[in-house]
Amino acid sequence: MPETIPSSTPRLAIGTRGSPLALWQAHAVRDALAAAHGRPVESITIEIIKTSGDAIQDRSLSLAGGKGLFTKEIEEALLSGRIDLAVHSAKDMATALPDGLFLSGYLPRADVRDALILREGSGLDDLAPGARVGTASLRREAQLRRIRPDLDVQLLRGNVQTRLDKVKGGTFDATLLALAGLTRLGLAHEASAILDTTHFLPAVGQGAVAIESREGDAATNAAIAAIACRNTGIALAAERALLTALDGSCRTPIGGLATVEGDRVRLRGLILAPDGTDAAEADETAPISDAARLGAEMGARLRDTAPARTLGL
Repeated sequence: MPETIPSSTPRLAIGTRGSPLALWQAHAVRDALAAAHGRPVESITIEIIKTSGDAIQDRSLSLAGGKGLFTKEIEEALLSGRIDLAVHSAKDMATALPDGLFLSGYLPRADVRDALILREGSGLDDLAPGARVGTASLRREAQLRRIRPDLDVQLLRGNVQTRLDKVKGGTFDATLLALAGLTRLGLAHEASAILDTTHFLPAVGQGAVAIESREGDAATNAAIAAIACRNTGIALAAERALLTALDGSCRTPIGGLATVEGDRVRLRGLILAPDGTDAAEADETAPISDAARLGAEMGARLRDTAPARTLGL
């Protein structure tokens, strides 16, 4: 028998993309909300919303319009009241959100590292000169070219399984995916190697599940606050401020990673030329109360010191 939902229990509607990874994230938020508030999961519905980014598969996001392609239609549903909250991969979020919306919380962050998937071998050194590596990320492409300028890096779009299949089928010799996504889908065993953040900095927000809601929706925001991870919020405040200062979009290869260490936050930032030959980077700490300021000031300094080619000038 399905569980009866008390009439006094307000329903919540979560909006999400329809990919397996997006659905995992939406279910994780639903389950966390249900557990935190002692409510039946059936009272929290999940609505799949197709985005422009899902429909475009023949070119990179940098050419199609940037990160907002994965959030635009979901945010429209949120603003209209069709859904109460939206769940996204934090790294897909643009730096500027529509008026009236904000990031109201994050689940605890997963492993931030990138995973290398090879058709043969166990590490970057096993790729022969000229090997074909598929990725849709300018950041991953630039960092690969910085380490291995001899590789042939080409566009590869699609969901996680599509990209894995392209490597297994021989279209590509390798690809790069977020380890967090592989793990959430039960596919961590597909990783041939895990790339250390010392040499391969992740995208801003990688590994974090972001929750977006309306600023004036006090009841929903109070519900989200009960499951929001404090340290992830501090880290993302620093990383997103860095991205904002760098005018970060899908057109600029940028890496950023913040970690909370006691009462301080450490932030590492990186901006590269698309071919990886020029770069500017920084590694600084600040009190956790100054996380956003740390990101903004680091971003401004990187803009002032970065070679013009890294900024697309």
